[in-house]
Amino acid sequence: MLEYVKTILLKVSFDKMLFEKELRKALKVLVTEELDHLKQWCYEQFSGMYLLILNKVFAKNQSLNAS
Repeated sequence: MLEYVKTILLKVSFDKMLFEKELRKALKVLVTEELDHLKQWCYEQFSGMYLLILNKVFAKNQSLNAS
């Protein structure tokens, strides 16, 4: 599933809103171990374009998991 999510994020990375939507969907379907890999990969691939989105989505996800 992780590789599928990566493919989708690469394909929608031209559009900020689509990227955020697909990233949020990915967080719902991946297991914790995959999420760690996805987070690292996303920051490597997209931090230049979408750093604020990555910070927002992953911070929100982290706070939800801490509850």
